[in-house]
Parts: sequence; C-alpha cells; structure tokens
Amino acid sequence: MKLSGFKKAMAKVFFPKDYTCDICGIETFDTNLCPDCLKTVTFNDGSTCPVCGRKTVHPEICLECKAEVPKFKKAASPLVYDGGAVALIAKFKNGYGYLKEYFADLIVKKLEDFPRADCIVYVPMTKKAVNRRGYNQAELLAQSISERTEIPVLKDGLIKTKETAAQKTLTRKERISNLAECFKVENREGVKGKTVLLVDDVLTTGATSDAACKKLLKAGTERVYFVTAASVEYKQFKEKKTASKNKPKD
Repeated sequence: MKLSGFKKAMAKVFFPKDYTCDICGIETFDTNLCPDCLKTVTFNDGSTCPVCGRKTVHPEICLECKAEVPKFKKAASPLVYDGGAVALIAKFKNGYGYLKEYFADLIVKKLEDFPRADCIVYVPMTKKAVNRRGYNQAELLAQSISERTEIPVLKDGLIKTKETAAQKTLTRKERISNLAECFKVENREGVKGKTVLLVDDVLTTGATSDAACKKLLKAGTERVYFVTAASVEYKQFKEKKTASKNKPKD
C-alpha cells in the first residue's frame, strides 16, 4: 500500500525506522525486522552459484551461467527475492528510501569476498522515471555502499536514454530485446581501465545487468562486479528432480 506524502512525513516523525519493523510497522526497538517478519526473509547465506550469486541447491555454477556466461565477473546478493524480501524491495521502491541503509549493511558484508573496485556505478533510470518515483533506488543504494566502503560513486557512469516496458512480466528474451540500446556510458574516461562495482536492487534473469555490463565493457571497463539487495533463487535442480519424479513409467 502506498502512503500519501503527508502520511509518509507523519510516519517518519512518529514512527522512526529505528523503532518499527520495516515490513509490518510494529515497534521493534532498534531492529529492522520484528521476530515474525524476520521468519519471512530468506538470507542468501547458504549454497550459491559462484558466478551469479543466486541461491542454489548445490554450491556449483548454475546451468544458466554455464549456458550463457554473464558479462560480470561475479555477483552477490544478501537476500533471496521471495517472501519478506519482496515486501522490503517493494517498499524501497515506493517511498521508503531509508531502506538503503539496511540493504547496504548486508551488501557490504558480501563485498568482503570481492576485489576492491575503483568506482561504483548504478543501474540508471530515465529522468522521467526518476521524477515519477522521486528517486532512483539503485542510486540511493550505491551512495550508501560508497559511504561504508569509501569507493566513489560515478554518477555519470551510465545513463538510460529511453523508457522501457516493465521487466517483471517479460521473458528473458523479451527483456533483452526491451533493454536493447537503452543504456549509454556518459563518462567513458571514468570507467576506462577500471574495476567497476555495478549496483541494482534485484537480480532476476540478469538481462538488465548484462545490458549495463555490455556498455561498460565496450567503453573500456576492465571488469565489472555486480551486487543487488536480493536475487531470485535458481530452481533448475529442484524442477528437474520434480519432473523426473513425476515422469510416467513405460
């Protein structure tokens, strides 16, 4: 549910984030999530694909990364995009920009396993989209990560040159087509020969990150690492196992 501007302002005055659950809003006394909502959040701290960083059944490269190697060297996300994380991301995109602090704290822990980047670049939105939402959540997240790591944010690294259809209802092939030529590297000198940390809110099919990475690499970036607050679980192994179990016998 979206709040009006007045209600959001009042919520910040009377229910500061440090004292309420970021999902349900009840008092929590200096924790982000109440015990009940914490149970709905899946932390991505088990088996993961060493390339895309998504949750997997086995700690090995997922079939998607084997079939089509991502343009980034390595990716990570602290949360699995399901349950409570879906609610958190939705709020982050719709007026609750302060969640950047919670996500950044979690992401920085993941960055301990990454080489240090020279600069941070975030997945951009068009000016029209930013005006409509009020901010770019990926930019807020990038700024919070920068404050914790002292890696500078390159604000004119990538820009988005045209509006695109909502990605969530599209297949991977449709997403790739939808994103074709929508990103542009504005500051080529800023990324040339550099190790770049690319930041976004969610990793799903990887179409957005690949489109952004492709432009950065073409502009001379040496390598790109990618982090998001959450990523979808890779379920290929589970699906194959279920399909095999339900296959009729001859």
